[in-house]
Amino acid sequence: MNELVRSLPSPTLPGMHLPCLDAHKGWLFKWTNYLKGYQRRWFVLSNGLLSYYRTQAEMAHTCRGTIPLATAHIEVGDTCHLVLTNGGRSYHLKATSEAECRGWVSALQQAKANATLLMHHSDDSGDEGPVPQEDRALTQGVLKTLATKLDDLSTCNELIGKHGAALQRSLSELEELRGITDSTDKVKAVNERATLFRITSNAMINACRDFLDVAESHNRRWQKTLQYEREQRHHLEETIEQLAKQHNSLERAWRENPTTYTGVERSQEGDASDETDEAEFFDAMEDYPAFITVTTTSDIQHKRSGSNQSMMSGGVPNDWTHNENDTSSTNHMQLRRTRRSRIPDKPNYSLNLWSIMKNCIGKDLSKIPMPVNFNEPLSMLQRLTEDLEYSELLDRAARCDSTLEQMCLVAAFSVSSYSTTVHRTAKPFNPLLGETYELDRLDEYGYRSISEQVSHHPPAAAHHVTSQRGWTLWQHITIDSKFRGKYISVMPLGNIHLQFHSSGNHYVWSKVTSTVHNIIVGKLWIDQSGDIDIVNTTTKDTCRLKFSPYSYFSREVPRKVTGVVEDREGTAHYILSGTWDDKMESSKIVDSSQGCGGSEGKQKTVYQTLQPKLLWKKYPLPDNAENMHFFSSLALTLNEPEEGVAPTDSRLRPDQRLMEAGLWDEANSQKQRLEDCQRLERKRREAQANQALEEGQDIEGYQPLWFEKRTDERTGETTYMYKGGYWEAKERQDWNQCPEIF
Repeated sequence: MNELVRSLPSPTLPGMHLPCLDAHKGWLFKWTNYLKGYQRRWFVLSNGLLSYYRTQAEMAHTCRGTIPLATAHIEVGDTCHLVLTNGGRSYHLKATSEAECRGWVSALQQAKANATLLMHHSDDSGDEGPVPQEDRALTQGVLKTLATKLDDLSTCNELIGKHGAALQRSLSELEELRGITDSTDKVKAVNERATLFRITSNAMINACRDFLDVAESHNRRWQKTLQYEREQRHHLEETIEQLAKQHNSLERAWRENPTTYTGVERSQEGDASDETDEAEFFDAMEDYPAFITVTTTSDIQHKRSGSNQSMMSGGVPNDWTHNENDTSSTNHMQLRRTRRSRIPDKPNYSLNLWSIMKNCIGKDLSKIPMPVNFNEPLSMLQRLTEDLEYSELLDRAARCDSTLEQMCLVAAFSVSSYSTTVHRTAKPFNPLLGETYELDRLDEYGYRSISEQVSHHPPAAAHHVTSQRGWTLWQHITIDSKFRGKYISVMPLGNIHLQFHSSGNHYVWSKVTSTVHNIIVGKLWIDQSGDIDIVNTTTKDTCRLKFSPYSYFSREVPRKVTGVVEDREGTAHYILSGTWDDKMESSKIVDSSQGCGGSEGKQKTVYQTLQPKLLWKKYPLPDNAENMHFFSSLALTLNEPEEGVAPTDSRLRPDQRLMEAGLWDEANSQKQRLEDCQRLERKRREAQANQALEEGQDIEGYQPLWFEKRTDERTGETTYMYKGGYWEAKERQDWNQCPEIF
């Protein structure tokens, strides 16, 4: 038995280096598009991946694409052609000779075979790749422990065999004494038991040996699987980092000399769109308006009536710019006299965002635990309330007799809500379930606002504003956010409703997508893109606003917004133009005609307009704003402590308050505490719901305190609307029904 144990095969340890058998490189022609046909590219085959570059020099910094061969289909065509198909996309390649084509096909098939074996966890130890030293040491330690235990069992077996043999000899001698029959039977029984004991010991040793073999086999499989995933992850990180560096260098080059790149747009469009999804995304979204605006000359100016001389019928003078500046100055003076004008400077804490975000690609941002270092000291409820920065636009719209002019001002208001975001790349705090925020500005601006977090997953907030100056606004917004590697997309879902008291005009619109770029390297910057369709459900007037995505190579004004105001018959009356970070203007249309062909054979409409009138102009930021999170004058006051607010108000949230004071470590501790409490409360509600379900009782989900679900009679939309009671409770200071969430 001892010889049997010693003859067991020694374990084959994983971690042996796999030589790179599939390394291959050279020039091939790759099909790009019908305009350019085949283009010469430098291809490199390594570790089951086929990568290609424009030149050999690009290998150091820019990879144009990578094809994983493990899941690719290789098809050989005629006359030096081959086709690789992977993930629904085909790559048509061409070699310069038959011999070269055969060499590539052989190398690709071999690389595919190796990659497939690796992916399917082959038992062949020759396919194993290099393993980090710490993993190898851990594996060897486990196997050494198992081998030691087996040696101990072998020793025990030797002793059992030795003493068992002696016992059998003694019993045999006893049997030869020819004693009493009963004693002989007993001796035979004992002898049989001793034999069985030895057989059992041998079986135990065999079972242990089998266990060790299985452990070795599974360990090899796990190591190969882990190594494959590690290589894929490393390659992905390198590719993303290369793209980000290229992105950053292009941005710097364009900013240093933008005119150099205006002529490059068309030359790079065909190939770039073929080889990078990122470029395709922006190029596809970037197109020009389907109309051309021509401003009339001075001979048409005398045709303006009194209402045309002043675009809005609410008594707006011709000197619109002067009037706007006066309004801006007046509002800021009121804010500075009655509200705070600064907060503590933001600490200069450095933290690597990529180190946290690289494991979260494709996930919902609201479910990712983030330190306060990436936040700004405002909640999402306060950011919603910040949309009221330019509420005077709605005050003026309420005084309009013309619904089309009113639509222009409502459109300008919808754009103005984005002006505060141009430098605001930090993330607002996710409100806790039941958290509220009020903003009472009756004395200054004639409105007061209340908002409440009505759902946690998905995060959703309800907001209601009533103005003494003739309008009511409400919205129910759900935030859907995704991290895409190089950028974060935030998609607000839901509609904004606005109703004017005197006319009953009811407007509905939604928000566009916000995107934060340069997550990996470079300076963070934010962009707004998409369309806003504003509909007056009363008169059926419409306005479509287009937010053009920013492009380095575009000749258009950055952050451009354009739109057309049409009546219910589809006749255009006003052209809107401007930028979402500066101003919006309107131009009254006096004539229109069909122009010559545009892109894709479509004709563009040519509008003849009067001189543009300024609708809205952004307020300048306060002094030292760059050290105060780039907050506007209104944003600086949103978290200012106030007496008498509900105990669930965002101003009372401890982690947000500590962050504003610059105590970020303490803020992170409080944030963790609040999130833990919220998780416990959610589990408690789920347990209650399960118990009610088992008992056959009706299950009632979480019910907000100040809002309730209703169906809008005009739009048929089910949304959370204010049910009343908050301001009355504040007047009585009766907050008994408010939960303790902080």
